[in-house]
Amino acid sequence: MNSINATAAPIDDNVLGDRIGAATRGLLSLKQSDGHFVFELEADATIPSEYILMRHYLGEPVDTVLEAKIAAYLRRIQGAHGGWPLVHDGPFDMSASVKAYFALKMAGDSIDAPHMARAREAILSRGGAANVNVFTRFLLSFFGELTWRSVPVLPVEIMLLPMWSPFHLNKVSYWARTTMVPLMVLAALKPRARNPRGIGIRELFLEDPATVGTPKRAPHQSPGWFALFTGFDRVLRLIEPLSPKWLRARAMKKAIAFVEERLNGEDGLGAIFPPMVNTVMMYDALGFPPEHPPRAVTRRGIDKLLVVGENEAYCQPCVSPIWDTALSCHALLEAGGPEAVNSAGKCLDWLLLKQELVLKGDWAVKRPDVRPGGWAFQYANGHYPDLDDTAVVVMAMDRVRRNGPNGRYDEAIARGREWIEGMQSRDGGFAAFDADNLEYYLNNIPFSDHAALLDPPTEDVTARCVSMLAQLGETVDSSSSMAAGVEYLRRTQLAEGSWYGRWGLNYIYGTWSVLCALNVAGVDHQDPVIRRAVNWLVSIQNADGGWGEDAVSYRLDYKGFEGAPTTASQTAWALLALMAAGEVENPAVARGIKYLIDTQTKKGLWDEQRYTATGFPRVFYLRYHGYSKFFPLWALARYRNLRSTNSKAVGVGM
Repeated sequence: MNSINATAAPIDDNVLGDRIGAATRGLLSLKQSDGHFVFELEADATIPSEYILMRHYLGEPVDTVLEAKIAAYLRRIQGAHGGWPLVHDGPFDMSASVKAYFALKMAGDSIDAPHMARAREAILSRGGAANVNVFTRFLLSFFGELTWRSVPVLPVEIMLLPMWSPFHLNKVSYWARTTMVPLMVLAALKPRARNPRGIGIRELFLEDPATVGTPKRAPHQSPGWFALFTGFDRVLRLIEPLSPKWLRARAMKKAIAFVEERLNGEDGLGAIFPPMVNTVMMYDALGFPPEHPPRAVTRRGIDKLLVVGENEAYCQPCVSPIWDTALSCHALLEAGGPEAVNSAGKCLDWLLLKQELVLKGDWAVKRPDVRPGGWAFQYANGHYPDLDDTAVVVMAMDRVRRNGPNGRYDEAIARGREWIEGMQSRDGGFAAFDADNLEYYLNNIPFSDHAALLDPPTEDVTARCVSMLAQLGETVDSSSSMAAGVEYLRRTQLAEGSWYGRWGLNYIYGTWSVLCALNVAGVDHQDPVIRRAVNWLVSIQNADGGWGEDAVSYRLDYKGFEGAPTTASQTAWALLALMAAGEVENPAVARGIKYLIDTQTKKGLWDEQRYTATGFPRVFYLRYHGYSKFFPLWALARYRNLRSTNSKAVGVGM
């Protein structure tokens, strides 16, 4: 760690310019033929493992070449502890380890192979496969490795509940909603995997799997609430078999209609892997053959998530073209120069066609009078645009508009802004996909052992929306929406000076997001809220000049920042945050810039193995392969641009 008064060697302007040029060329070399960007999006062992298990569940012809490549990937990412982690070099995770072991055995690995023996020992020494999470319990129940007693009751009759009931689909997040609906159909039908080779994992249990009951209370769950909901679960387990056939048929029909309305072509239900797999399995359980169009289209969409290399392969949880393209656009605009600016324009022209202006998605249940106008994260996900992507796209369009007003993006900007303002929650914050998703008690139901059932407002998304409003000219005096957002950010700052980052790891990401917002919102750089954040960022700088943080920071008993090895993307966030706070001359910034210069590869980019993004805290993390390509360029160019001006102030929202 380093003091704010630490000295740093001066940065040579020529070297800086050369490195920015190399990084710009490196990024531009990766654009798609139509000008947009999309980079690999890697999760942990669970998604590729589930892909193999899905194929065997359905009894599909074995693709030995593909399965061998996925198996090679799984073997490579096995942890030193013998199991599989959720992040690079992370601790053992039971559910990921059981799924990876099962997939490798299904792919043909001998249980006597050294890596399998190590995995089995690691699993058994930690209590065995009975300790997997809820979603893994459902999977194992489909294969007959666990009984349906091991999972919470998920009656399909939930589809018929009124909005005023304690549980309703529109009271949970979009990802939970799309995952649960086809899963409810499966839970009603209780199908059995075809599993032609008859592979099982009885050896991973310390007890008879038939005796395994429902999950124990998760650490985040309140004892009182959990006891109440567990009681409801027991009652439901008794009365579910008594549900009238006509009522179940009506609920099944409504569930299938829900799925089919949102199938979304080859982009799939929710455009994410778990609902897509559940959809294919649902159609299979209902007796529809593989060639049935909705099933066949969704199945093709799942294969589009594969990343297949010469020796390895894995399956992505989804794709991120809107996010990658919008952020690359900001980096290119910051870098400047004719080629970069021209490419940014092509990015925006591509993005312009992706705005959803007609379809009112699930978000409209709580905001029926708001017009659509957002962008999704994936190529197509019209029912589920998100505020984070929308704000970033709007800010990029506004930057181009500032450089040469021509009105091309005016309507898109106006509609994006209108939608975001309409999606503000009553606490002043902004969530990712929904508004007022504040039913926190639902995270205590047995099904929610992952604590990710909801999509409440968060500091990072709120910051992005405030940044957008401020960049478009609003102030806390002119906009009640912006005033409420700034107040939300002020009250959510932690005592140490940081902010929580829901969608990126973690406090560095959150603090970067908020400092950008407070700066463009006009908060004085000497305001105590900004001073605390600056001092915190400087205090956590690594000895090598960079910044790093890993998934352990999401632990429920967080008591203060714990350092981790430096990454290029997190270093860039910290630098962009400090520069937004007026600290371009701070020695810590120079040291961070030097770190990026010293670690740049010959291709002009940066290597980054560690995970720096978040799906669900403590459950599911992401490695955006693009983060190390555009964020460091953005930080280097911002540093050059601020040093060449008199104001030293960042005039945009990011």
